[in-house]
Amino acid sequence: MNRFVFSLIIATTMIIASCETAEKIIPSFEWSQLSAVPDKVGFAGSFAGISNDHLIVAGGSQFPEGTRPWSGGVKTWNDKVLALNSDGKGWKEIGRLPRAVGYGISLNWKDGFLLIGGANQTEHFREVYFIRYQNDQLFIDTLISLPHPLANSCGAIINNIVYVAGGLSSPVALSAEHVFWALDLNRPREQQQWKTLPSWPGEARMLGVAGQINGEFYLLSGTSLYIPEGDSLVHRRYLQDGFVFNPDKGWRKIKELPHPVVAAPSPAYTNANQQLFIFGGDDGSRAEQNAVLKDQHPGFRTEIMMYDAPKDKWTIQGKVFTDQQPDPENDPGASTWAPVTTPLVVWNQQIIIPQGEARPGVRTNRVLAAHPE
Repeated sequence: MNRFVFSLIIATTMIIASCETAEKIIPSFEWSQLSAVPDKVGFAGSFAGISNDHLIVAGGSQFPEGTRPWSGGVKTWNDKVLALNSDGKGWKEIGRLPRAVGYGISLNWKDGFLLIGGANQTEHFREVYFIRYQNDQLFIDTLISLPHPLANSCGAIINNIVYVAGGLSSPVALSAEHVFWALDLNRPREQQQWKTLPSWPGEARMLGVAGQINGEFYLLSGTSLYIPEGDSLVHRRYLQDGFVFNPDKGWRKIKELPHPVVAAPSPAYTNANQQLFIFGGDDGSRAEQNAVLKDQHPGFRTEIMMYDAPKDKWTIQGKVFTDQQPDPENDPGASTWAPVTTPLVVWNQQIIIPQGEARPGVRTNRVLAAHPE
């Protein structure tokens, strides 16, 4: 064989092998913490986003320091808007939301982020706001409202189209919603309307995790609500199924998750290799024991779950950084937890998980940052 041809074959083989290896690279995550939110307890269900190189958190709920729901603690709601500059030198209060609210959807868009729906202690809301922070001023624009009130739902923006899936219509609802709505932000403001799309072929749910890969919307896990026969109380059924919506082809089911990831930070993180990552979540294994465990609850799951779209395959790829200090039962704020009921945002090439619920009834004010290596 001609030496040139032989060398070309070897070189081509090495390039192909190198490409195949590159496609299989799975990132690990280097963890750090940003400045803690300036509240000793912290909030769950907050909104969060990026605007003009500031990390912004707003709203949410907490039980005041030293109180728990099982000891008579009353949940309070927050309307503060806080911002952290990219230099990380500290948070500052930059304004207030139109009302105290939490447990809606946060989605980054252009130079700000959307706040969609949400709840307080007495009702759920339809309103949709767009938040921007520019020249030391907070701007809150009102967009077209949802078709009806919704909280504990999930969503994503794909090609400037907002998708919203599932949720709860009121604080006393006996079942979760099976709604799937879209809002086309490409249209002029006066022409924008929420459109009802076909729902996924699975149970109604709330607290699911949304995501996107290659222009397709992902709806993952969540919990349905039901009342068992002979019971008067609403129970949760923790789900581990997943569905994908293609705007041209509709819904399809994907491989089930290894375990439920209810209320995990959402929307999920997606990299350039068509790999989607979910950080922690509640698998429901202790849901019926919360009232018994109380402050002995160890917290939620810490695994990082990765979905490989081309292979339709789930794997576990590391863990969320946690650091349990002495006496976590009475001093949970000293420890670092894998939180739930909190958004996930990407800022300066880092995955940011701000605040959230450390364990049932307990909040954290810590801000986790993961850098994909």
